[in-house]
Amino acid sequence: MNKYIKYSLAAIAILVVGFAIYYGVNNSTAQTDQEQPAAVYTCSMHPEIIRDEPGNCPVCGMNLVKKVTEGQSMESHSIDHLLRSTDSFVVGDFQTTTAKDTAISSEIELPGIVAYDPNSSVNIAARISGRIEKMYVNYKYQKVNKGQRLFDLYSPELLTAQQNFIYLITNDSENASIIKASKQKLALYGMTTSQINSLATAKRTNPIITIYSPANGIVQGTESSRTGTEGSMQNNAATTTSLTLKEGDYIKKNEVVFKLVNTDKVWGIFNVMQGQSSLIKINQAIRFSSELDESDFINAKVSFIETQLSETDKTNRVRVYLNNSNLKFPIGLRLQGFVETNPIQGIWVHRQALVSIGSKKVVFTKKENGFKAKEIKTGIELNDFIQVLEGLDVKEVIADNAQYLMDSESFIKTE
Repeated sequence: MNKYIKYSLAAIAILVVGFAIYYGVNNSTAQTDQEQPAAVYTCSMHPEIIRDEPGNCPVCGMNLVKKVTEGQSMESHSIDHLLRSTDSFVVGDFQTTTAKDTAISSEIELPGIVAYDPNSSVNIAARISGRIEKMYVNYKYQKVNKGQRLFDLYSPELLTAQQNFIYLITNDSENASIIKASKQKLALYGMTTSQINSLATAKRTNPIITIYSPANGIVQGTESSRTGTEGSMQNNAATTTSLTLKEGDYIKKNEVVFKLVNTDKVWGIFNVMQGQSSLIKINQAIRFSSELDESDFINAKVSFIETQLSETDKTNRVRVYLNNSNLKFPIGLRLQGFVETNPIQGIWVHRQALVSIGSKKVVFTKKENGFKAKEIKTGIELNDFIQVLEGLDVKEVIADNAQYLMDSESFIKTE
């Protein structure tokens, strides 16, 4: 009997222990489940997106990542180097290069155009007020020669001056000083010496005076139709444009009636891109060709450098004075110039090794298992090289193609 009781007690003890272990394990599991919050997924670019299961971001389409809440530890598999900001670190093994500490020279290409030289222009102004009776020049860009008739002018003021002169030589011929002053007045009004002598002989007034060209040139326009030199030479359709000044128009004293430009001396105007203007100096050699014959090069020197940027294309311009007596350079002819720069010592990198992010320039330096973005300060650009002023040492290894890294899918976005 005692034997059966002994075995029964042992069985009961085993059952009690088993139940205790069972309930203990369940309680521990339940407690653990209560302590661990439900998994939450969010977008690293749009943290306002919250989901309770994996998927894609409805805004940008990126894969949702598990959000780490306070008190919750993240499982680590030694990928800390992947968890970097988007534009700071790139994971991968890419071709590399280094900066070069050397002197670089380059040949700069300068597009240009032939323009009038304003210094050789002549303004023909009215010496007396009056009405235009007849025009002998009617079109812009019409060529005129020295001594050629331009227009006839009727002037009541001239008529009065002629009458006074005739009265003096008829009734007061001994008063030489007054007669001389009257002649000078007629000459100032535009009458030639022969016209004044004819007036004294015939003693007959003529209120119409003919205005002659004082120089050879091309009519660029009248005062009311004047345009800029460059604008006029670019307007090919304006070569037969009529002048705004017509017969019957009234002009005032000292008003510019015609503007003549001379093509014997012209300008070659070349555009210099920003960042390269410091490489061009006065009297620096330049060789250029024209669109008429690209193989025929002409050697010249830079005569003038403009300090103001062009409003249209934001470039500096340099001028070359050209002798055009043989009319080899028509106005508006396009030119292509080349300037050899002096060697410049500095630290240089290939253009493709850096990328521009707004106002900043960035290269990617080689690290243990990827590339880290680094801002640098740059200077001028020659050929395919860009000068580095600050931020990079020649010993640092950088990615050979920074733009490729910017477009790479190796960026791990966690913010």
